[in-house]
Amino acid sequence: MEKCLRINKIDNVAVAIEALKKGDAVSFDGLSVIAKEDIPAGHKIALFDIKKDESVIKYAAPIGRAKEDIIAGSHVHTHNLATLLSDNLEYKYEPVKDIKHVDASELKETFMGYVRKNGSVGVRNEIWIIPTVGCVNNVAEKIRDEAKKYLKAGIDDVVAFTHPYGCSQLGDDQENTRKILVDLISHPNAGGVLVLGLGCENSNINELKKYLTDYDEERVKFWVSQECEDEIEESVKILKDLIDKASKDKREEVSVDKLIIGLKCGGSDGFSGITANPTVGGFSDLLVAKGGTTILTEVPEMFGAETLLMNRCKDEALFEKTVDLINNFKDYFRKNDQVIYENPSPGNKAGGISTLEDKSLGCTQKSGSSYVCGVLEYSEKVKEKGLNLLSAPGNDLVAATALSASGAQIVLFTTGRGTPFAAPAPTVKISSNTPLYEKKKNWIDFNAGRVLEDKTIDELSKDLYNYVLKVASGEKVLSEVHGFHDFAIFKQGVTL
Repeated sequence: MEKCLRINKIDNVAVAIEALKKGDAVSFDGLSVIAKEDIPAGHKIALFDIKKDESVIKYAAPIGRAKEDIIAGSHVHTHNLATLLSDNLEYKYEPVKDIKHVDASELKETFMGYVRKNGSVGVRNEIWIIPTVGCVNNVAEKIRDEAKKYLKAGIDDVVAFTHPYGCSQLGDDQENTRKILVDLISHPNAGGVLVLGLGCENSNINELKKYLTDYDEERVKFWVSQECEDEIEESVKILKDLIDKASKDKREEVSVDKLIIGLKCGGSDGFSGITANPTVGGFSDLLVAKGGTTILTEVPEMFGAETLLMNRCKDEALFEKTVDLINNFKDYFRKNDQVIYENPSPGNKAGGISTLEDKSLGCTQKSGSSYVCGVLEYSEKVKEKGLNLLSAPGNDLVAATALSASGAQIVLFTTGRGTPFAAPAPTVKISSNTPLYEKKKNWIDFNAGRVLEDKTIDELSKDLYNYVLKVASGEKVLSEVHGFHDFAIFKQGVTL
């Protein structure tokens, strides 16, 4: 294996595949460079002399400017590299004319899913408890624990999605909470839902019902805690009935064009944009070629790579929506007196990511190369098949919840450092490097580090496609085995 990888022939830096010691020789593409200092794995080495204020090029694009003269062989990182990004930009629609054709003809075209009454398709048959307000969180968890005693074959789990909101909110902040809760109530991975209210909250059951235009009254039940003597006993009775009904549901063969898969990364490192994210991008292209749908989110981690997405928009109207997606999020930062480019995180930097451009160009690799067919507001359900962009922050739990709420039945989560969390939907953890996979086999489901060892991205993308179909057909991911289900709403406004 080579010690370094030059991602594109025009790059003036390469990524260390293994840790380099001072004096190590690096030779490839006709170049020979001597490391001037120790350089950790995943970090960048200068291939040429780079003058102060010149662009540092990676992924065939600028990832920042040199803060000082950088000598060939030097470590290129936060100490000598600064962002080139600024505030809102003027964008011009320059559509990509030739989208890469992906041959998915050899891949399987069906999975075994649960077809719901409204025609949506779930990949799990779970019973969900959704509190309207944080005041009943402990009650919801107690009800969940009691209801699990009555689990039957055919039910995957009973889950309580607790959260601290639903009251003391105003305007759009309250509206977003209501929409996210309603999105979960109607999610096809739930074979039955109990909506548990307190009774006096702003987002009470009667308010939420105004948003529920299409739900199965046999499978969605409501209970107000203040209106009964023992809310736990009464709720468990409701759940026993839901369990009985849902246990009769059977998986059936369904076309892969019914799959909606969320794309997310977190705890990224210098390998994420080389291995895991391009593998997920290859998967996305394969699923889209089969008529399926993918959703890319974490808008702040598009900054610096947004034009690559804008120019893949199918038409100018989508381009304009993508411009708004980017600029509205920058306005959100400014409104809260925060620096737009205060990113990457300490963990990202330790893994070799130096600037937001560096992070974003790696992050957007998850989108593959297909057209952007839809742009979604936060809490908006997906409508268009193909690749969609979703407005949500980079925070792992918030973004993964937003993907689930927009309709994703499964979330693919790439990581270079690892994390045990899970979205409301089954969350496939994909490592960017083999050491993480070997170390955290209780977290990681799929190893994309093999791109640096014995697999091409195309081969691994097909392996991932086949694995996702197994998960969609019932194979549990590790976070599910451990019983992990997380839920986080995007808090955006005043708390009363």
